[in-house]
Amino acid sequence: MKNYKFSTVFVTLYLIVYTIMLRLEVSLSVSLFMFSISPILVIWMAYTIVRYASYNGRELKENEEYGYQDKTIC
Repeated sequence: MKNYKFSTVFVTLYLIVYTIMLRLEVSLSVSLFMFSISPILVIWMAYTIVRYASYNGRELKENEEYGYQDKTIC
């Protein structure tokens, strides 16, 4: 899947549901299954973001180490 927005929303909602299920003390087997799948989903999300998302900010100039755009340069 090349849609990084879908993967981000899906994994975020999945982890929110998992957290709610833990707080409500739902079945232990379901919680363990969701916990075991979560690293795979997070890796998939990170891969789709790195692979298919595009950066629209300015490029770094020579001798610039960081691209903080919310800070003004004095």
